[in-house]
Amino acid sequence: MKTDISVLVVDDSAIVRKVLSEELSRERGIQVVGTAPDPYVARDKIVRLKPDVITLDIEMPRMDGLTFLKKLMKYYPLPVIIVSSLTKKGGKLAMEALSLGALEVISKPSAAYSVGDMSVQLADKIRAVADVNMKARTESARDQTPAPEKTSAVKALSATTNKVLAIGASTGGTEAIKTVLMGMPHNSPGIIVVQHMPAKFTTSFAERLDTLCSIRVKEARDGDSVVNGQALIAPGNFHMLLRRSGARYYVQVKNGPMVHHQRPSVDVLFKSVADYAGGNAVGVILTGMGADGADGLLQMRQAGARTIAQDERTCVVFGMPKEAIKREAADKVVALPEVAGAALRMIEE
Repeated sequence: MKTDISVLVVDDSAIVRKVLSEELSRERGIQVVGTAPDPYVARDKIVRLKPDVITLDIEMPRMDGLTFLKKLMKYYPLPVIIVSSLTKKGGKLAMEALSLGALEVISKPSAAYSVGDMSVQLADKIRAVADVNMKARTESARDQTPAPEKTSAVKALSATTNKVLAIGASTGGTEAIKTVLMGMPHNSPGIIVVQHMPAKFTTSFAERLDTLCSIRVKEARDGDSVVNGQALIAPGNFHMLLRRSGARYYVQVKNGPMVHHQRPSVDVLFKSVADYAGGNAVGVILTGMGADGADGLLQMRQAGARTIAQDERTCVVFGMPKEAIKREAADKVVALPEVAGAALRMIEE
């Protein structure tokens, strides 16, 4: 019989430690085995308690969370979920933490984000990452930097003005999306992206990608045009949909009920792409927990779009691609380093 997932809560705030411990202890299959006010105490408790998952604040005294995370990933890799303040600084630090090996990010409770909402989402994330083999992931990550695209697709893209590439991801998706977008040439088709992430963190995510990629990357605003050489990232806590006016594609950013417990939702994006772009689109579903995007990718394929799912070996969590593959929504199943090239070839075809 499977035992409960053991969790260590690391945060310098006694109130946050108490709240997270109480809320997580109410969740099925999760046991908080300890708390720590700083990385030094955390280090000793990790050795003694051997937790399955750590929740980690990144703004702490004595040793900051990023320094601790680097050491942890080098000497004792464990699944880490960042619990960060909903600020611009918190967003930038969270993005750096994800690049260092953290698997998820969630915002601390605030006036706009209740303890109840947070605890349910955090529990879901803990369940999703508990079985991730961090040692294998660290080794495979070295092989996931894409080579620059040299195919004939790059040349052909200069004339491609009516194609759309739609991408959806969740757990592990920030690094997967980075890999795909870094493989895109400067004249790539317009790209629209949904990554499950809290509000404000998506701003930092887009800014970070913009510094790394040949294409321009920005957080989407309502009415933004979908144009060649640019990727639009759905803002946290808002759905993003594709729309069309004449020959122009643009995005609608709007509120609305959560879909699959998510806002933004990949299904909401993909279904709008099926409706408005049809055969002019390519859809890509990447690593993530749950089933968000699987039905939408199927609708895209049924509408004439070409579709790709990331393979199990290179996923942090195989949930979303697995569900899409089950529904026969994917034309191709490919490893993460090959996704950009496969998408470009589909666009050329």
